[in-house]
Amino acid sequence: MNEVWTQQPLFGITVTVAFYVAAQRLNQRFRWLNPLLVASGGIIVLLLVFDIPYEDYSAGGDIITFFLGPATVALAVPFYKYASKLKGQLLPIAAGVSAGLVCGMAAVLGISILLGASEQIMLTLLPKSVTTPVAIEIAKSIGGIPELAGVFAVLTGLIGSIIGPSFLKLCRIQSDVAIGAAMGTAAHGIGTARILRDSETKGSISAFAMGLSSMLTPLFCMPFIWWLQ
Repeated sequence: MNEVWTQQPLFGITVTVAFYVAAQRLNQRFRWLNPLLVASGGIIVLLLVFDIPYEDYSAGGDIITFFLGPATVALAVPFYKYASKLKGQLLPIAAGVSAGLVCGMAAVLGISILLGASEQIMLTLLPKSVTTPVAIEIAKSIGGIPELAGVFAVLTGLIGSIIGPSFLKLCRIQSDVAIGAAMGTAAHGIGTARILRDSETKGSISAFAMGLSSMLTPLFCMPFIWWLQ
């Protein structure tokens, strides 16, 4: 493969779009396949097989990453659409999001301590459940590793989008409010995009929960940071 060509931004953009389109088509036939997981895995395999440096791919991949912020903000559209119907549910959603964030942070710190993780890794893991750009900035401000925080956030969203709906169904949770709040809190934008395919109502609640968790996470991180110090 032409090394000079792979260093051009067009390479990263073309590869990303091609793999995602292919993953979407596979998902139409095999609904259990997560498009984002398939596309990400395919790109990783391609880079490894042809020994293409990640820096070459990121020349174009970073351009797509730039649009992550606007795409995340666009998830607020479903919430705006159903805002009038959700006014009476705001307090329960806020309480659920707060409880989910605190439990998630406590769980990740407990597991990290048991596995002997360093303090910096623990700080990096704290914002894992918020959308990637926010997780990166929070990790940077509290002494974590921003790049690794982004990886943890993406993995959290992927895992949540894959097992979240099935797990909630297994638990016999049928409320749109409960499902939306759980997905938005635990799996941020990736989970919201997944649940939006099932229901705009669930997606709108998930979008609100995701935005609220992004605002509350820095606040809830503070007691855990003080405890670590």
